[in-house]
Amino acid sequence: MRIRKMNMRFKILVLCLGSTLVGLVLQTLFFQESSSKLIYNQAKQESFRTLQNMQNDLQNISRSVENGLIDIYNEKEFVTDLKRGTDPGQMREKYYRAAYKLATENFDTSMAVLALYLYNAEHEIISTYRRAVTPKHNYPLDIYDTTQDNNAKRVKEYFESDETQMMISSYYNEYREKNIIRFVLKFYNYSSSDPRIGYAVCDVDSKVIEKIVRKYRRDEEMYIWLQPPGDRVMLQFGTLDESAQMIYEQISKKVSEGETELTGMQGGQREFFAVDQDKYRLSAYSLMPKSLLNKTQRVLNENLILITAVMLAAVSISVIFVSRTITRPLENMTDTVKRIQAGETQLRMENLNGDEVGNLSTSFNKMLDQIEGLIASQYENELTKNRAMYQALQAQINPHFLYNTLDTMSSIAEIQECTQVSALSQSLAGIFRYSLNMKEPLSTVAQEIIHLKNYIYVMDVRMQNQIGYVFDVEERVWQYTLPRISIQPLVENAINHGLRNKKGEKRICISAGEKDGCLQISVEDNGVGMTRQRIAEVLEGSGEVSEATSTSIGIINIHRRMKLLYGEEYGVVIHSEPGKGTMLFLRIPLDKQEEQKIWD
Repeated sequence: MRIRKMNMRFKILVLCLGSTLVGLVLQTLFFQESSSKLIYNQAKQESFRTLQNMQNDLQNISRSVENGLIDIYNEKEFVTDLKRGTDPGQMREKYYRAAYKLATENFDTSMAVLALYLYNAEHEIISTYRRAVTPKHNYPLDIYDTTQDNNAKRVKEYFESDETQMMISSYYNEYREKNIIRFVLKFYNYSSSDPRIGYAVCDVDSKVIEKIVRKYRRDEEMYIWLQPPGDRVMLQFGTLDESAQMIYEQISKKVSEGETELTGMQGGQREFFAVDQDKYRLSAYSLMPKSLLNKTQRVLNENLILITAVMLAAVSISVIFVSRTITRPLENMTDTVKRIQAGETQLRMENLNGDEVGNLSTSFNKMLDQIEGLIASQYENELTKNRAMYQALQAQINPHFLYNTLDTMSSIAEIQECTQVSALSQSLAGIFRYSLNMKEPLSTVAQEIIHLKNYIYVMDVRMQNQIGYVFDVEERVWQYTLPRISIQPLVENAINHGLRNKKGEKRICISAGEKDGCLQISVEDNGVGMTRQRIAEVLEGSGEVSEATSTSIGIINIHRRMKLLYGEEYGVVIHSEPGKGTMLFLRIPLDKQEEQKIWD
């Protein structure tokens, strides 16, 4: 028995030391080729993610400017005059302070708005705002002033194009001797054949963008520039050698000419990266020195030999100690198992340690106890099963009693000419019948809309028609399937949270259609809106939301169900700002009812 113990320990020692030596030798041989490439690619991915994070911050700045410019629609009289094509001279006299009001009330000083211009559809200036005009800080009264190049041609091309997104551009200000960032937003009158009625031009100090870029420019050798497709270079940071300068000029020229195919571009000893924004046409480009990407590789090479020596010594000591602690409990465990196999079923493992072998022994003891318990409880389980089947059959009676009672109430109310009570009973019966039918987990858009209208009718009776509803459902999506009761909780949330404290006109718009190969359902209200923190709580089910509010629980339930059924890219998306209403989007894959039946 003693010789067998020594053989086992010796084998463990030889196996561990041999495996460690082989692994270290192979790592040394192939490290330069495999690991170096992996680390290099990881460094490239990290640089790419840095540009993506920078683009997210830039997009937030662009969204803030867009939200500020959109506020012009609150000036209803101004917008009406634009729609009518009122004489520009009269509009200049009437709205000479409109640009000033828009710039000072909708943008704080951190946005560094330098100038703001309002134009009609004929590119005639209506109102101008310029901040801090001095000999060294001068901005044009009209961007179409030909005395200096303001890149106004690009603005006119954008207005006359079919682009609907806000344009981001730039121009070089001779007085400031720097680039000025320019945002341009069109105004629309959708009831006209030509909906474009004017536009706003907002010029912002480039320091706002520079601050964000410098935040993500982790090394002075990293060259970054921003350039909208089809436009001039907006901003650039860093220096380039001669070869990289040529590549930069080639790329920027292609971008200014509107080309989007930039793959395969290399800058000598630099890697090229390009990241576009999700919403606005502003791209970020970078030429990263390869030496920065290889920096981590050099450090690992220097430590490789030291790690090899330390690992050999540590493995030798550890194997000797661990082999001794492993073999003794295993031998005891083997003897006990043989005795149990021989018929001593009441025998259990003893002298258990807190390691894995001890845990295994504990689990083995529990398994034996559970086998005895399972045999004893088999009969009781059969009785429980029969009792549950009886209760399930009995539970089916109650919903039918509820439906029949509501139908009876509806008939009696109709006979007695109580039409509202009759309609209310019918709507409630439809709601209960649809909600309690658990046999069909999936429904169609058409059935969901019918259920929603029953719910809306009941809420209108309760709230005395305080809310206006607008439906915009594409005909082709009626037969697409979705989980039951997916739309009504979104509308319920809009009523109870978005519009409860809303004063004045209350409105909810429900739309459904195909978008990007998916079924998209949106519920929009003009209520009080939500903060970003509140949106996160609603979608994540954190804080007081998941514990106190049933409608928020409904949204959490829908959001999690969609991710569980269809994948992480689907579910509920919320866009909202305090005081500006809320829009909820539900996105799921396209699946028609006929296709679902065949699949089932």
